Amino acid sequence: MPGNTLDTAAHVVQLALTPIFLLAGIASLLNVFTTRLGRIADRAHGLLGDPHCDRTELRRLNLRSRILDAAVLFAACSGALTCCAALTMFLGALQQVAWGAVLFTAFGGALVCAIAALAAFSIETILSGRTIRDKVDDAAEALDR
Repeated sequence: MPGNTLDTAAHVVQLALTPIFLLAGIASLLNVFTTRLGRIADRAHGLLGDPHCDRTELRRLNLRSRILDAAVLFAACSGALTCCAALTMFLGALQQVAWGAVLFTAFGGALVCAIAALAAFSIETILSGRTIRDKVDDAAEALDR
């Protein structure tokens, strides 16, 4: 880093750490998404073993897994773009080049992808709740008979 002082280097490191907090949050989201995908897979395997399985529930599980796949994809893209933003900060400091447009694009893209991942997760959660409510309603109807 020619011409840079230790204070300048420390400042660049501090700035580059900011997106890493977003990356930690995205990693937590990915953990939640994969756990839910595992639960969907377990439920689907259980239903497939039953000759009288509910095809509506299987279709809903299929839809939920596809929505979670999209959430995982968006979150992974958000993580990659966050890493690109941090790398852009370092490279800009090393080369003493203003890469503001690249930085804003990468970090903005990361935020958009994170929002999309959260939106997909919200939709999947609503579908999950709908399935539970339908089962409760069916059980209540069976008890009333």
